[in-house]
Amino acid sequence: MQRRRKGKFSSEEAFAKVLREARLERGLSQEALGFESNYHRTYIGMLERGLMNPTLRTLLSVASALDVTPGELVQRTSDLLGAGWKQDRKSI
Repeated sequence: MQRRRKGKFSSEEAFAKVLREARLERGLSQEALGFESNYHRTYIGMLERGLMNPTLRTLLSVASALDVTPGELVQRTSDLLGAGWKQDRKSI
């Protein structure tokens, strides 16, 4: 997991925050979200801590279970990162 630089989120941290907020807005536990999206609760927890990056398939499954569009999760993540966010080329 990448660490924050100058008070900014890494992409993993931003997605983790958005996912947790969306889950809590729906009143779901990690276990319930895991069940609805066909993933284990520990994997959901790892996503929410920014330890794992979701694949496209995971993003689609989790969004469906949360009753939101995948685009909404991505947009909320992008909004949290802000306009000045750039991928660190060293981590590619």
